[in-house]
Amino acid sequence: MQVLLRRNYFDIVFDLFLYILMILAAIATLYPFLNVLAISLNDSVDTVRGGIHIWPRAFTLQNYQSIFRFPGLIRGFENSVLRTVIGSILGVGSASMVAFVLSRRDFQARKPVSMLFALTLYFSGGLIPSYMLMRDLHMINTFWVYIIPGILGVWNVFIIRSYMDGLPYALQESAKIDGANDFTIYWKVILPLCQPVLATIALFIAVGHWNSWFDTFLYNSSNEKLTTLQYELMKVLQSTQSGNESHDPNVMQNVAKVSPESIKMAITMVVSVPILLVYPFLQKYFVKGITLGAVKS
Repeated sequence: MQVLLRRNYFDIVFDLFLYILMILAAIATLYPFLNVLAISLNDSVDTVRGGIHIWPRAFTLQNYQSIFRFPGLIRGFENSVLRTVIGSILGVGSASMVAFVLSRRDFQARKPVSMLFALTLYFSGGLIPSYMLMRDLHMINTFWVYIIPGILGVWNVFIIRSYMDGLPYALQESAKIDGANDFTIYWKVILPLCQPVLATIALFIAVGHWNSWFDTFLYNSSNEKLTTLQYELMKVLQSTQSGNESHDPNVMQNVAKVSPESIKMAITMVVSVPILLVYPFLQKYFVKGITLGAVKS
């Protein structure tokens, strides 16, 4: 009886410790986001005083109004959404097809091809050769320069292939006996079973496309119709930081009542919210998609 009471007491203490630990972890996770949100909604002059935690001391929407006054932001948002959707669909589709081929036991060249793909993770042509290649392919100042160069991610291929290797190969053999061809096996047998890993890879690719701005700066900075949200927000931040030295009246009007710190926090919120809205729909697949393919029976 005493042993049972001791075990129950130990369980209560251990559960209490876990609850406290989880609460502290939740606070540590949420506090930076709430702090950024509070600063973005706080008056810029008041923010300089410091002491903003999770609640704005002088509430204002001036920071967001200053951001959305800049021309090109709406067009950049449209292009970012478009490249994220198209890039994610094509990226997941291409990676899953290549992974399916490499996971097939009857593909005799799977090891040499896998080694060749792995080399691309360690070596690259560099910035200047990449730019020259895009120029020679006539992809400068085109929308497809956002999509085609990164359409196949080798790391994504390996993750999906690892997941497919964990599926029973008898499923493919039985489907082939029933008369299914390779594409039917891929489309109707393998893909439905790979939803967790495909959702995970889709999230990786979408975040990469959404956050990308350097390719816009490198290839399409002279074409306002092909600008992206991240690139426009980068220009907003630069304009805010150099607003006092600028002779452009539009820039001076936009940054007169805001500080770089407030603009930076508002930009962070504008960039983060779309991904945060998508993440809950994919979160249930995230851990399963990453870990299941690594377990072998």
